[in-house]
Amino acid sequence: MSSTPVLFCADPLNPRTVDGHFAPEARQVRALGGSVALIDHDALLAGDAALAVARVPRGLGQLWYRGWMIPADDYAALHLALRARDADLVVPPERYRSAHHLPGWYETFAAVTPASAWLPTAPGVVPDAAELARVAKALPAGPGIVKDYVKSRKHEWDEACFVPDLTDVAGLRRVVARLVESQGEFLAGGVVLRAFERFVGEEARVWWLDGEPRLLTPHPDSDAHAVATPELDHLRGPVRDLGARFVTTDVARRDDGGWRVVEVGDAQVSDLHRATAPEEFAALLVGRGEA
Repeated sequence: MSSTPVLFCADPLNPRTVDGHFAPEARQVRALGGSVALIDHDALLAGDAALAVARVPRGLGQLWYRGWMIPADDYAALHLALRARDADLVVPPERYRSAHHLPGWYETFAAVTPASAWLPTAPGVVPDAAELARVAKALPAGPGIVKDYVKSRKHEWDEACFVPDLTDVAGLRRVVARLVESQGEFLAGGVVLRAFERFVGEEARVWWLDGEPRLLTPHPDSDAHAVATPELDHLRGPVRDLGARFVTTDVARRDDGGWRVVEVGDAQVSDLHRATAPEEFAALLVGRGEA
């Protein structure tokens, strides 16, 4: 069985080559017998999906995507543009959105992740205090975390991420406002409030393909080059129920010893830790594109 081609982002300065961040992975895909096609990520995000796929050969059939994060609506546009060239993404837009946006995966993982509630909002728009108070009431009293549907600003912990008391509506809105300002036009979906849970040790990233854990790496923001092996049996059911082909779960050990899901993501746009051998990742995709 021939392997499924992998669609990488092109280098903006040299569109005939793979973006340097993903070039080691692309080299390994080719070394393992796979093939590579290129898209213009900048053109896609600028709203020109047809231009973005202009270098994709026609008739490639199913494709994995591997590259920079794509907003869910732009991913759907990419899907349509590829269909016009007799190609199709292995992960359809609805599955990408469900793994990429917290509201898409939260219900499936509710038992194994911090309690969460959310409020749709457009980039640049800060929800009013009454709306935030209503959402916060759905969560346990105490501290919380704010983020958008995809990412947090954990590197701006006190200003745009952590809320000491979710019932302090003025303080909550101040942190949300900073999040919205910092995310700017890249605010994804809306504002998410999450109950705060205290974790110990390093966060790990688990890569799941077709419902099975295939690779364990440190979180890409971690300075560690190795992580403790997490308990995963309680995650197999939720991962399979989500129905996405290729996902990541970022997991951490809570201070009571239980392993919890911090974040879920579509693995096509999840970053690798710098210590991870690119051939380990490439091996997940080459020859595994068929259902």
